[in-house]
Amino acid sequence: MKDNFGRRINYLRVSVTDFCNLRCRYCMPEEGVIQKPHHEILSLEEIFEIIKCSTELGIDKIRITGGEPLVRKGIISLVEKISQLEEIKDLAITTNGVLLEKYAHDLKKAGLKRVNISLDTLNEVKYKEITRGGNLNNVIKGIEAANEVNLTPIKINTVLIGGFNDDEIVKFANLTMDYNIHVRFIELMPIGHASKWAEEKFLSNNIVLKKLPNLIPLEIERGVPAKYYKLPNAKGKIGLINPISNHFCTTCNRVRLTADGKIKPCLHSDKEIDIKTVIRNDKTKLKETLRRAILGKPAKHHINENGYKPIERDMFKIGG
Repeated sequence: MKDNFGRRINYLRVSVTDFCNLRCRYCMPEEGVIQKPHHEILSLEEIFEIIKCSTELGIDKIRITGGEPLVRKGIISLVEKISQLEEIKDLAITTNGVLLEKYAHDLKKAGLKRVNISLDTLNEVKYKEITRGGNLNNVIKGIEAANEVNLTPIKINTVLIGGFNDDEIVKFANLTMDYNIHVRFIELMPIGHASKWAEEKFLSNNIVLKKLPNLIPLEIERGVPAKYYKLPNAKGKIGLINPISNHFCTTCNRVRLTADGKIKPCLHSDKEIDIKTVIRNDKTKLKETLRRAILGKPAKHHINENGYKPIERDMFKIGG
């Protein structure tokens, strides 16, 4: 289905929980979050029903997110059910990797195709600092497990943070030399309670181009937010995702489903459509509600405009 600006919307990002086993500084408050009562979040059955209905409107790509999706009980079963929908061409998950060693084999067996792993530093001390207590070794083991079962290409999502990991850009890039890994540098976005912190720590992805002057540009893929490059003779790729300095709104092909049952047509807008009430009270309106959400997708976000106020929801409440 196309939205009002001619963009084909075929990608649904599905948050299955707002709970996480880490406390990343740009994402979650230090005290963590109180898990919502069971009735306030969508059941896995409801999530699947929404996904199945979305395929009737042309959705053929699903990414499962959180919070941390692997903490949601029953996640393997949900992956298996989604993978059996013949309309779905791509099924992936975004995870912090902490539990990936435990679940990689089962996820692959259930039909998952790929994993994206959020990782902002390769330094154990700094990792513990940015995640407020996380263990980097758990993530490394998760990456190895994902590679062993061929949940590939593995994509590592690295949020650029001024004064924190800008000295590790070359080290991250070098991971692509010997492994078929896509390292994607993402600009820090002002979202929720950490928006002020994000503004202070913001770095444009131009710093990557300066530190890696020998990058070779690759052909641009339509509907993919990253601009890809590679180092000479590298097995993997390097992606730059620039939601702030050079947004990709004109080719954005996605909408989001939050764990508490809201459809977000645009990440950087507070506009949300309640689909939880629909699925629980009048399922006959489910498809029309999804259609309305797609048609309500704005032309672009307004982050760089004067007077812009960051959205109220934190990222963990939306889905990474």
